[in-house]
This record gives sequence, structure tokens and C-alpha cells, in this order.
Amino acid sequence: MTMTAAAAAMRGPMTLKDWGQLLLLGAIWGGSFFFARIAVSEIHPLALVLFRVTIAAAALQLYLAIRGPSFRLAIPYAGLFFLLAFANNVIPFSLIFAGQTELGAGVASVLNATTPFWTLILANALTADEKLSWNKLAGIALGVAGTAVMIGPGLLAGLGGPVWAKFALIGASVSYAVALMIARRFKGLPSPVIATGQLTASTIIMIPVVLLTYGPTGLFSVSPAVWAAVLGLALLSTAFAYILYFNLVASAGATNASLVTLIVPVSAVLLGFLFLGERLQVFEMGGMALIGLGLITIDGRLFGRW
Repeated sequence: MTMTAAAAAMRGPMTLKDWGQLLLLGAIWGGSFFFARIAVSEIHPLALVLFRVTIAAAALQLYLAIRGPSFRLAIPYAGLFFLLAFANNVIPFSLIFAGQTELGAGVASVLNATTPFWTLILANALTADEKLSWNKLAGIALGVAGTAVMIGPGLLAGLGGPVWAKFALIGASVSYAVALMIARRFKGLPSPVIATGQLTASTIIMIPVVLLTYGPTGLFSVSPAVWAAVLGLALLSTAFAYILYFNLVASAGATNASLVTLIVPVSAVLLGFLFLGERLQVFEMGGMALIGLGLITIDGRLFGRW
């Protein structure tokens, strides 16, 4: 790519459609905490990952068989899909699970919210159209700070714990950033095909992992309510969500797609307030305001008008 072409390819602010997809994705992934909270009461986390990706992959395979496009479009990218599955599912899920055995949920949320920072660093080094800018750096810093404020006392209570656990969660965020760089390489491939390819590869990886770790005994012995939660997690928060996610990567870029990690905790808190009767604290509202300011800063158009 020539310098002129690279300059022409630089991404401007996200469109209203992009912002709508980002907010919807954040709401869906925020809602996944409701499903997961029910499911982990009877299912081990690694087994839940297996059920989540397997059911989602099967649903998407059925969708492609009925509606198209053909999954055969994914076959030339088979090796890349396994890389994506490792970077976007297997490695971060495993690191998050390991880290959360020693750290509180508040610290985990803040460290996960650093994903846009690592994505911006990688995108600046590896791409021609997603470069560092003051508004992106400032906006991401505001978003991470807002996440920390929103967690409030829960963050302070969980600041202890071993260094390796914190590095595990940072490693998960870096892995997500690497996955976004891999996802950029599927240019021209429809989002449903990318989502199906990733989840199918994740299923192939997770089946032997779970069987070797736990065996098949009791794997399916769960209550109907838990199966309903698993279906919600797989169909809505995984199958549909990943179609949105890869569509957003294609239209708005990797860095902008990674901003969903700033919206997820806001969505989880608001859903708890609206549907579970949880009390909305002042520090949570302050953190949400900081995250909102961060997103406005990243967008940049309001400051440009000033």
C-alpha cells in the first residue's frame, strides 16, 4: 500500500450504525453475566465454555445451511480460524478463569477494560489505518479510570492477590487484542461465516480438553433452569454476539470494536438495577459518566466542533 493509499484508508470516527452495534454488543455481553451466574452454580467453568461454544457453533452451522452463505467459504482459512479460536476463546477464557481464582471480580473487570489500550498499541504497530491519536489514548484512559471508579469499594477490597494472577488477566486482554489483529485478516468474508468458523474451531479444541480434565460422567446432569441459562448464553451472548462483533471489526476497525470491554460492565450494572432490583450507587454513576466521556473523546467529533 502506498503512503497516499494508506492515508486514504485511515479510519475516521465511527458511524451511528457502528455506535449502535457497539452499544448493543455491550448490552448483550453485559447480560451474559446473568446467564453465567445461573449456569456456574451447577456446571464447571471449563465445561460451560464447551457447552457455550458447541451450541453456538451448531446454531450458526444450521443458520448458514438454511440462509447461507456457504460455510465452504471458511475452509481456505482453517488454520487462521484455529489461531483465532485460541486467541479469542481458549487462551483468554483459561487465563481469566485462573486469575479469578485469586482475584476479585472488580480487579478482573478493570484489567479486562485495558483491552482497547493493548489493541491500539498492536494496531498502531501492525496496521496502516489504525494509528495512535491523542483522543484515542485519552478516551481509553478515561474509560479504564471510569471502570475502576464504577467498581468502587469492590476494587479496593480485591487489590491483593498474587502478581501472577494479575498478569494472567492482563495476558487475557493482550490475547483479545491479538485476536482482533487476526480477525482483520478475514477481509471480505461474511461475519456469520467468521463467527461460525471461530466457534467451530473452539469446539474442536475444547472437547478433548474437557473430556481429559473431567471425563463424560455427570457432564449433562444439570437442571432445566441451568440448561435454559446455557442456551441463552450460547445463542444470544455467543452466536448472535459474535456476528455483531466481527461485523463491527470489519466496519469500524479493531480498536473501535475493542471498546466493547468498556461498555460491558456498565451494561451489567444497569441490567442488575433494572431487572434484579440492585441499588445503583453514586460511585457507579460517576464511573459510567467517565466511561461516557471517554467514548465521546475517542469519537472526537464533539471536540472537533468546539
